[in-house]
Amino acid sequence: MGPISIDDIIITPLQRIQVIGGDVMHAMKKLDQGYVGFGEAYFSWVQHQYVKAWKLHTKMTLNLVVPVGEIRLVFVSPDNPLRFRTENIGTNNYSRITVPPGLWFGFQGIAEQDSLLLNMANIVHEPDETQRKEITSFSYNWTEPRP
Repeated sequence: MGPISIDDIIITPLQRIQVIGGDVMHAMKKLDQGYVGFGEAYFSWVQHQYVKAWKLHTKMTLNLVVPVGEIRLVFVSPDNPLRFRTENIGTNNYSRITVPPGLWFGFQGIAEQDSLLLNMANIVHEPDETQRKEITSFSYNWTEPRP
């Protein structure tokens, strides 16, 4: 396998089944593309306009789903820190984003209400496998409206 690229991120549209009393929202099946094992699943609330950036996992593959609200995810190209990939997921674009290890990323709540992010990770969280940088480390403009 060659070097990691922002093109290695997988976007998977997810099924939302309307049922009386409340919808059923799929997140991941063992046979899905992007499934590389299970370590843990956790939720993170993201407030409107709040930015959580920048983070890189050296071993963890993330499978991110936003069942409530909407979140903008921004990925930095490893070969060009001025090149970004932006993906919005949430209630209006119900999808899963699979992020391989080795990519810098950040995210921002873009719904008017708080958004809920689910990560289904392939390994249990290990503090030593996570790297962090300050929000100003990359020249991404979080205030600019994006599709």
